Amino acid sequence: MRILVIEDETKVGSFIKRALEEETYAVDLCEDGAKGLELACATSYDLVMVDLMVPTMPGLEIVKGIRQAKIQTPILILTAQSQVDQRVTGLDAGADDYLTKPFAIDELLARVRALLRRGSTESPGVLQIDDLLLNLATREVTRGGQRINLTVKEYALLEYLMRHTSRVLTRPMISEHVWNQDFDTFTNVIDVYVNYLRNKIDRGHVKKLIHTVRGSGYMLKADG
Repeated sequence: MRILVIEDETKVGSFIKRALEEETYAVDLCEDGAKGLELACATSYDLVMVDLMVPTMPGLEIVKGIRQAKIQTPILILTAQSQVDQRVTGLDAGADDYLTKPFAIDELLARVRALLRRGSTESPGVLQIDDLLLNLATREVTRGGQRINLTVKEYALLEYLMRHTSRVLTRPMISEHVWNQDFDTFTNVIDVYVNYLRNKIDRGHVKKLIHTVRGSGYMLKADG
């Protein structure tokens, strides 16, 4: 999953970015409000975190700008302002959640997971397709009741595929959300990791879940 963090305090932003990346999220960090709004509107993010006090554009204006652009990406406000009326103003502007500084990183990560789950038709904290299950809280992956051990990057790739089942995911989309970088047409790293996943997810099973869409990318689906 790809997250945008708009935070001008370098130490705080770097701390958040590192913590999120350790949880396999791809993270873009921006210290400028106007630039942050531009990124939020131009790039497909799964979550946007906004500090209320950032240069060039207040956080509330960023939130309003995102919603005025008809973008429904979940927004989490981060701020040292703790008054109730300020929290209400932020939520009324279009934010989905509000976290007051200083905060425990475990609480931040829990709120991130909760916001990313919103709108999911799956059971809370669990992604499932056929007999393949991914527990977002424990990161345990099983198929047919058998546990599957994945590397950090394999897990991130599988989570992205499972959050978009039956949808064709192009290599550039996978590169941006899993590797957090522009797709390099001269590398086959995505194909290599998809094959790693196939060997662990589909090998030994009659029903294959990972499918290649020739000329387009990959899809995770239970039929076909």
